[in-house]
Amino acid sequence: MIDLYTWSTPNGQKASIMLEETGLAYEVHPVNIGEDEQFEAEFVAVSPNSKIPAIVDDGLSIFESGAILIHLAEKTGQFLAADGPARAKALEWLMFQMAGLGPMLGQTNHFLNTAPEKIPYAIERFLAESARLLKVLDDRLAEVEYLAGDYSIADIACYPWTAVGLPPLKGAKPDVLGDAEHITRWLAEIASREAVIKGMAVP
Repeated sequence: MIDLYTWSTPNGQKASIMLEETGLAYEVHPVNIGEDEQFEAEFVAVSPNSKIPAIVDDGLSIFESGAILIHLAEKTGQFLAADGPARAKALEWLMFQMAGLGPMLGQTNHFLNTAPEKIPYAIERFLAESARLLKVLDDRLAEVEYLAGDYSIADIACYPWTAVGLPPLKGAKPDVLGDAEHITRWLAEIASREAVIKGMAVP
């Protein structure tokens, strides 16, 4: 039984989708980040950076959603090729999400919706970069059905962030994104997967 420490955010949803996709047994431990539970000592012992998600698998604690996805893929032999170009592509687009898409969409949301002061420069900077990254994603999906060719941890990583980030960005940056038809097709395909539906509802 894997212990999953998580909350209802795109990063948390990556881990729960992967657990549902692989069919691994897991127990959910909600960490309410709205009440700062991520800073409690019990959780910090699992996730030293005080961020969700984190898992404990047979005594091994792992934090960072990308590391969790790779671990579970290698544990089960699912959603990540063992070697070759398909593995490289999956890891490439996983890192695209971890280093770019997720952080930029997160900052866009912060400066638009959470920051106590509206800073036009910051809002425009993060809107523009988020739209650019989504356009990169859309261009890739014009060429392939899924980011690494077959459905993989790259899609699992990018899906939750894109599902919440695309609608406001299309409205704010129509000159960059247009109708984002390829992302829209990809989102609909992933959203229809039973494991994704279940994973998105955790906790």
